[in-house]
Amino acid sequence: MRIRQFLAAVLLLPLPFFCLQEVQAAKVLNVLITNPESSFDPALASDIGTMSINENLFEPMLRYDYLARPVRLQPNTLSAMPEVSADGLTYTFRLQKGIRFTMDAAFAGKERELTAEDYAYSLRRLYDPVLKSPWLFLLEGKLQGDERLLAAVRQQPDAAYQMAIPGIEVVDRYTLKLRLKQPDPGFLLTLATPATAAVAREVVEMYGSQAGSHPVGTGPFKLGSWKRSFRIELVASPSYRRPVFVTETAKDEDARRVQQSLKGKTYPLVDIVNVLVLEEQQARVLAFLNRELDILEQVPPPLSEMVLQNGQLKPQLAQQGIRLFWFTPLQTYYVWMNMDDPVIGGYTREKIALRRAIALSYDADSDIRLIEKGLAIPAQTPLPPNVLSYDPQWKSPVRHHLAMANALLDRYGYRRGQDGYRSLPDGSPLELVMHSLANATGKLREEVWRRHMETIGVRIRFVSDKHGEILKAARLGKVQMTEANWVGDFPDGENFYQLLYGPNAGKANYSRFNLPEFNQLFEQSRRLPDGPERKKLYSRMAYLMHAYNPWVLRTHPLSADLVQPRVQNYLRHPVEFTNWRYLDIQDQAGRR
Repeated sequence: MRIRQFLAAVLLLPLPFFCLQEVQAAKVLNVLITNPESSFDPALASDIGTMSINENLFEPMLRYDYLARPVRLQPNTLSAMPEVSADGLTYTFRLQKGIRFTMDAAFAGKERELTAEDYAYSLRRLYDPVLKSPWLFLLEGKLQGDERLLAAVRQQPDAAYQMAIPGIEVVDRYTLKLRLKQPDPGFLLTLATPATAAVAREVVEMYGSQAGSHPVGTGPFKLGSWKRSFRIELVASPSYRRPVFVTETAKDEDARRVQQSLKGKTYPLVDIVNVLVLEEQQARVLAFLNRELDILEQVPPPLSEMVLQNGQLKPQLAQQGIRLFWFTPLQTYYVWMNMDDPVIGGYTREKIALRRAIALSYDADSDIRLIEKGLAIPAQTPLPPNVLSYDPQWKSPVRHHLAMANALLDRYGYRRGQDGYRSLPDGSPLELVMHSLANATGKLREEVWRRHMETIGVRIRFVSDKHGEILKAARLGKVQMTEANWVGDFPDGENFYQLLYGPNAGKANYSRFNLPEFNQLFEQSRRLPDGPERKKLYSRMAYLMHAYNPWVLRTHPLSADLVQPRVQNYLRHPVEFTNWRYLDIQDQAGRR
């Protein structure tokens, strides 16, 4: 009876006092990655798609100012920028208090605060030989005492987590010191990469080899629903500290507009980021045109005519409010060849001649015109434009020249048979095996390389597979050659030339190129700031790369990026993979 009386009384209340508040619809940002995710473990992920996810789940100590150009570092989980000793060897990092990991069973129902020990643990993980982290190059040989750590982990992998070294010192709960063997002008740039983000030891120990499927970080988002290789949902983390947006004075019109929009706001601004895995190029463009995607970065060149006309957005798309942004990524496309492979590898003259002939057969101008539809420039060195120490005047000595390619093969004993295909110098059959992506893009690239090899009489066979599987096989040395691309993790030439550094073989150096002179030059360049002296070393390294040809350099892309009218605050960052935390959604009525 009392319940009935209560309900009757409530129903008689004036409507403004008892109407349910309108449920605010969740703000959902729809984006894509172009290859299936690999491991949501910062120490392991090296593909752009997975790192794009990871940089929203995990946090390094530093990150980049969203709007500052040229790029500028700012504190992320730190209370201030690190203190650097007068000799440039000791860096002191002081963490903010109260930063929390997202809740997880590994924490037994308790909130878990981020501490200096978490960063020390995460950096030590990169040395774990069981993980075979492709990111060890960020620290190897730089931290004081890490040579003893490297020697110990070869005998006992657990030593990576047990041995104290001067290079990694936890001073107290919120203070970490890193000590270098010698000054490194670019060291702080490496500490803004997803690979150096903090992971919790409890999580890694609880999930073991499956830790990459159970990401637990302190970032603005946490993993929501997940259908592997199809869809990944990121949900705004309730435990995230929601910092107020801070930036330097923006310089260009687009940046000033975004700065004004974000001034005084906390982020993230959307509730959900819906990430679709779309490998097929046509599917990406159609999904954007059907408004299933809010952003399409790097319009696939073969399909650019669907959205572009004479380098401009098609009028009918512009009328819908769609916006076009041009961008030059820190990205290099190339083919690497396994220097340990018995057919294509090695440092003898006949092996160099084979790789050189392959490089000479590649026609970058034709590739850019016919396949890339003009949305690229020929690569002269591994360094793309806008990377520190990039030299726009440097030109490759290896250019498309079929007569020279055929003459080289003739001279070093790669003779043609009656069928027109060449044999190895010992008379045995010559067949190259190239791994390619198991999608339409992969098939297109196969035809490009089949035509190139036909011009020099070399038989080639293709093995199609998923991107992640090709990477796994490459780390084991089981891939002879494949197309690849590298996007700068930090805007410095070191990040690209380390791909050819001998000690990185089996990690980021998939070609397993190991030339003592190159290694020595690379080590010298690490100690130098950007300037004429380091550019001179890089020039010599570029010549050595072209002399031995572990790579065939292809292109640097020019990216046409499309954004739907409902997306606010969009500006692409030169280094960070995503800007999702800063984006907002505006509905058709203009509400945010």
